[in-house]
Amino acid sequence: MSSSLFYDHLETRRPQEREEQLFSKLPGFLAKLQSETPGWRAQLAGTEPAAVTSRAALASLPLLRKSSLTQLQATTPPFGGLSGAGPARVFMSPGPVFEPQSPAPGASGFARALYAAGFRAGEILHNCFVYHMTPGGFLVDDGARALGLGVFPAGPGNTEMQVEAIAHLRPAGYAGTPDYLKVIIDKAAELGRDVSSIKKALVSGGALFPSLRDEYRAGGVAVLQAYGTADLGCIAYESAAMEGMIVNENMIVEIVRTGTGEPAAEGEVGEVVVTTFNETYPLVRFATGDLSAFMPGQSPCGRTNRRIKGWLGRADQTTKVKGMFVHPSQIAEIARRHPELGRLRLAVTREGEQDAMTLFAESQALDEGLSSRLAESLAAVTKLRGTVNLVAAGSLPNDGKVIADERKY
Repeated sequence: MSSSLFYDHLETRRPQEREEQLFSKLPGFLAKLQSETPGWRAQLAGTEPAAVTSRAALASLPLLRKSSLTQLQATTPPFGGLSGAGPARVFMSPGPVFEPQSPAPGASGFARALYAAGFRAGEILHNCFVYHMTPGGFLVDDGARALGLGVFPAGPGNTEMQVEAIAHLRPAGYAGTPDYLKVIIDKAAELGRDVSSIKKALVSGGALFPSLRDEYRAGGVAVLQAYGTADLGCIAYESAAMEGMIVNENMIVEIVRTGTGEPAAEGEVGEVVVTTFNETYPLVRFATGDLSAFMPGQSPCGRTNRRIKGWLGRADQTTKVKGMFVHPSQIAEIARRHPELGRLRLAVTREGEQDAMTLFAESQALDEGLSSRLAESLAAVTKLRGTVNLVAAGSLPNDGKVIADERKY
């Protein structure tokens, strides 16, 4: 393993070279899925793989949502006809959704994240991600072993025993949720045990608040974040520059407008959509349900892949109004009917013990005629009546929300 700042040469490729290499292998990969996996044959019906050689062409393919996997796996067990080669392990997430793990070393992508966080071959990692049924522990374990780390598979809990293990093994760093490392450090102080060998950490699965990162830093622990999912492994990770999260190699990440599969503009908050080349668990335009946004430029650390702002919330904003579901896709349909508008945002409130809707719309022209037409579209699309409030262009928050449920439960 290189002693350089980078895991390998892929991280410093010219961006155009990376795009060309990814999209040169995508047509063959899609053709193989259509030929060998019945689930993907159905999902990609009507797709001509040879034509999918650009982001624009990829954006024309349908999204696969995690919410669809439960039904697909129930009708076509065990993996909905979407899995390829045999798995090394199978995990179970709420839903239930079953995720096959690739037997290929390093397939989880976490080796890059660990390397960027300062871990090097020969060190010991204290891994507190869950190993039981869900994949977090094994995904990070896979990356650690690909990097040449020794792993103590701690999982969460049994904190006193973990403190004893750290005091004895002297691991170089920690992996787990942001908060649990503090639990370990505080317990060690209570017991009078030395856990100061932990100088670095890779955290995920929860919010790393700036105050907590500062507290760790003051205690001599440098903490970086990774963003991943059970289905995809590591999607993006921080480097020492701590300016956004760098997209992992060997996957294609899109940010799409909430409720649609249409690409969002750079800087616009939208849903994270990922295409992987994992032959055991291939996923094409997999909609994670997470919100993020692309950042302009490249990381000061020298890695050249695109950056995202990290996890910014959840995209699925479906809500019930007067007993009827209102979906983000319906707000997207209203937007398509009125292309002269900017962002739209539906606020759901309570008025006189009844649900009420107000559609806020960015518009250059603040006229009553437009308000009336927009109210008609709102009623036609949602089958519910609501008021319309035209606002100045650029005045609605750029947070990816198209439905804001403001009712107090």
